[in-house]
Amino acid sequence: MSPFLRNPLAPRSLTAASLLAAGLGIAFAGSVQAATTVNIGYNGAPDPDKNAVHVFATNLKELVEEKTGGELELKLYPNSMLGEEEERMEQVMNTPSLNIASFAGMSPVVPEVFVSAIPFLFDDFEAARTFFDEGEYWQAVEEALRERTGLELLAVVEEGGFLAFTNDERPISSPSDFEGLRFRAMDPSQVALYEAFGASGTPIPWTEVYMALRTGVADGQMNPPMYIILGSLYEVQDYLTLANIQYSDQFLVGNGAMIDGWDEEMREAFLEAVAEANQLARDDNEARVDERIAYLEEQGMEVIRPSEEELAEFRELGQPAYMEWLKERDIDSRFIDMALEDAGMTHLTE
Repeated sequence: MSPFLRNPLAPRSLTAASLLAAGLGIAFAGSVQAATTVNIGYNGAPDPDKNAVHVFATNLKELVEEKTGGELELKLYPNSMLGEEEERMEQVMNTPSLNIASFAGMSPVVPEVFVSAIPFLFDDFEAARTFFDEGEYWQAVEEALRERTGLELLAVVEEGGFLAFTNDERPISSPSDFEGLRFRAMDPSQVALYEAFGASGTPIPWTEVYMALRTGVADGQMNPPMYIILGSLYEVQDYLTLANIQYSDQFLVGNGAMIDGWDEEMREAFLEAVAEANQLARDDNEARVDERIAYLEEQGMEVIRPSEEELAEFRELGQPAYMEWLKERDIDSRFIDMALEDAGMTHLTE
C-alpha cells in the first residue's frame, strides 16, 4: 500500500472541500502578476548525469522563463525537499504549484495509472511515447485526474529507460532463477510480479533500498539503470538483468486552477515549454541508455541479456499475474481495454 493511502490527510484530498480550497487558494489577488514564481518538486538529486527527472525540470525552468519573457519563473525543489509523494500531491492540489509524481503519488487518486505498467506493454521507446502522447486510454486517465482532484496531467516524464532486475545472489536470465529470492517492491503491483516468478516481494521506500540490499533484507530490486546509478546500488548488487519489463516514467502535474487563471498567451507559452522540455529530456535519456549500462558493467556488475525465448517466459507468467492483480483492484475494465487497444495487444483479454 502506498504511504499516501495511510496518510490521514489523503482522503480529504478527494473531497469537494479540498477542491474548493484549491480553487480559493489560486484566486491570488486577481492575477498571475501576484505570483510569478511557481514551485516544482520532484524526487532525486539535482544531478543531470544521474537523474533524468532533474534534466527535464531544469530544461522546463529555462524554457518557461524564456517563452514567457520572465513573467513566469519556476523554483526547483529536488530531493523531495517539499515532502514525500503524498505530501507533494496534497500541496499541488491545494496551492498554485507543480509536482513530478511517481506511481506512489499518482495511484492513490488515479489507480487506473497502474494499467500503463502492464509488463511488456511496449517494445521500445517509440511505442511507449506514442501510447502516452496519442492514446485514448491516457486521455481518459487525464480526464479522471482532473475530475477527481482539479489537477492537470501535463507530461509523462521518462526516468531512465526500461526497468531492469538486479540482485546479489545469482545471474537471472529466466523466471525460474527467481525461485526463493526476496525482492524490494516499489508498490503492490511489483509484489504480484515477483510472486508470479517464484520470488517474494516486500514494499520498501526508495530511501531505504540501499541499506535493505546491503543488509540482506532484500536480495534484489528492479529499476532502470539510471536509478541503479543514482542510488549507488551497484555497490551492493552483483547482477543486472536487462529484461525491459516495464517503461519507467513519472508524471508532471499542475494545479488546474492556477493554469486556468493564466491568460491565453501565458498558458500557451507554458504548454509549449512543457512539450519542448519533455522532448529534450527524452532525447537525452535515450542517448544515455547504453552508456549507463556500460558504466554499471565497469563498476563490476555482470550484465545478463535474456534471449527472446527467456523474455517470452517472463511475459507469459508476468502478464496474466499482473492482469489478475488489476482486476482485484476493481479498476474499470474499460481503462484496461483502451490501453490494450492503444498498445495493439487486445489478445490479452480475448
